[in-house]
Amino acid sequence: MGEACPGRAGAVLYVVDVSVHAWHPPVPGIAEVFHARFTAHAYPAHVHDTWTLMVLDGGRVDFALERERHGVGVPRAGASDTVILLPPGVAHDGRTVTEAGFRKRVLYLDGDVLAPALTGAAVGSPLLRDAVLRERVHGLHLLLGEAASAHEGPTAERLEAESRLAFIAQRLRERLTGRQPEPYVPPGAGLGVRLRELLDARLVEGITLAEATAVLGHVHPTHLIRVFRQAYGLPPHAYLTGRRIEAARRLLLAGMAPAEVAGAAGFYDQAHLTRHFRRHVGTTPARFARSGRAG
Repeated sequence: MGEACPGRAGAVLYVVDVSVHAWHPPVPGIAEVFHARFTAHAYPAHVHDTWTLMVLDGGRVDFALERERHGVGVPRAGASDTVILLPPGVAHDGRTVTEAGFRKRVLYLDGDVLAPALTGAAVGSPLLRDAVLRERVHGLHLLLGEAASAHEGPTAERLEAESRLAFIAQRLRERLTGRQPEPYVPPGAGLGVRLRELLDARLVEGITLAEATAVLGHVHPTHLIRVFRQAYGLPPHAYLTGRRIEAARRLLLAGMAPAEVAGAAGFYDQAHLTRHFRRHVGTTPARFARSGRAG
């Protein structure tokens, strides 16, 4: 069954979150494992502080990265050999394309798993067609899933998982190094960067536009918003919400109750958290937390 929730312009978007499963494995370098199937879902533009390494097991997905749209799907006959890699700090969204939706498995990798210098190559070519790489990612997912289902301790299978991740990272570096895409230049010093640093520092308590403009030198509010959007591809409020959702995911997987997570991550209350969590993750905070405990 689907859950009805309002979409843009009064449309109703049905989010089917069967088989949503997320957990934090005791493996250095992996911030989160996320498995899900959606028949109709649209992620708003957001950023991660992790590398997003994704494989599709069925269906098609469409996404924008650095304002350029990409699409990928799994053939009706046979498996896909494509791996999707999205770099940290770069805005992206995502949405279903067909009524069948899509099934995906994601590894959120810590920012230091790959060098920041590879960001440009990943932005230029986020779709990596590489059967060897996909098989390595698939194998790591199987191992992590078996360990989670068996409720194994922190050291069980850890060495093997670390080894598999090392070979995945090596393959990614080999695929990305030497490519000559359009150079990606991260925003340098300026109002946009200063506002982002301010938002990161005030993640929980938040900040008003008037406070931000005063701290940053009494600049005009609309100018500040335009500069930030030009630098990061989304408005300040959307950036802040996305970062709060990331914080909430980690707290939920660490075992904190949704009602407590709401305040700890900067949301007004649990209802406020739930509303934004549905949009960004496709399920409720409680179900997300239970999926991690269920194994």
